[in-house]
Amino acid sequence: MQPDQIKALLLEKLEGSQVDVNVDGSHVNVVVISSVFEGLSPVKKQQLVYAVLAEPIASGVIHAVNMKTYTPEQWDKIQ
Repeated sequence: MQPDQIKALLLEKLEGSQVDVNVDGSHVNVVVISSVFEGLSPVKKQQLVYAVLAEPIASGVIHAVNMKTYTPEQWDKIQ
């Protein structure tokens, strides 16, 4: 799966997000910045992203996902 395809999928399901995707074979690294994450624990944030990627993960197209999830406020603090 190409980075643009993964990015489009995440942007479609997590509206108003900023997404960066890097792919190395079947390993995917994503950074998602979204107000959807406001008030959620890190595990809940990851669950939202995994839910979007469930089909390509289940099919084996994506083998492993390394993700970083931030609210816009958290992202601003680390920039």
